[in-house]
This record gives sequence, C-alpha cells and structure tokens, in this order.
Amino acid sequence: GFSEIRDFPTLTTKARICDEDGKAKSSYYKALNDRKGKGQDRGKPYDIKERGNGSGGKKQGNGLCYKC
Repeated sequence: GFSEIRDFPTLTTKARICDEDGKAKSSYYKALNDRKGKGQDRGKPYDIKERGNGSGGKKQGNGLCYKC
C-alpha cells in the first residue's frame, strides 16, 4: 500500500514494475488481436446468391402488392 512507499527509490521501483506490467499486458492483447485478424482471406459466411431473396429485394411478378 501507500504506507510502505516512504522513500523515492521504492516509489520509482514500484512505478517501473507497474509500467512493465502494463506494457506486457498491452503487447499480449495486441499480439492476440493480430492473430485473430489473419483469417480474413476466407469466404463470406453467407452465400452471395442468397442476398436477393431477402425482404428488401426487387418486386416479383407484375409489381402488384397482395396486401389489398
């Protein structure tokens, strides 16, 4: 705790340890994120042919709506 840091060398040592830990954590997560993004050359998880079949596609038939 703060009660044991009464002299400057102890303070600088603890600050250096905290900085090194922070750098190690950030480099670990950065490397993890870099590994995760390597599989971007894979195909899309959906078929491109299926895109037009959604509700936002073109009208089929003569353009008549069957709501009325």
